[in-house]
Amino acid sequence: MRRVPISNSFDLHSFRAADVPSVVDEYLREARAAGMLEVRLIHGKGVGVRRAQVRRLLASRSDLRFIDAPPERGGHGATIVFLRPLP
Repeated sequence: MRRVPISNSFDLHSFRAADVPSVVDEYLREARAAGMLEVRLIHGKGVGVRRAQVRRLLASRSDLRFIDAPPERGGHGATIVFLRPLP
């Protein structure tokens, strides 16, 4: 198991596509536990496969909302996720 430092930005380029759902779930869980309410997932622009994969995962969750990153934060190559705080 690879440990990834929790910061407000997470680059998914180094992960296999098959691992992205579990990696993103774990990252979001750890980010919320660390008190973060906004994070950026960097999936890259490419042909959009990784972006679509990330978006499907995020859309299935009711504990967050997400938007395209603004151009200065990655544009279509990144997604901003707003986490609901822990109760």
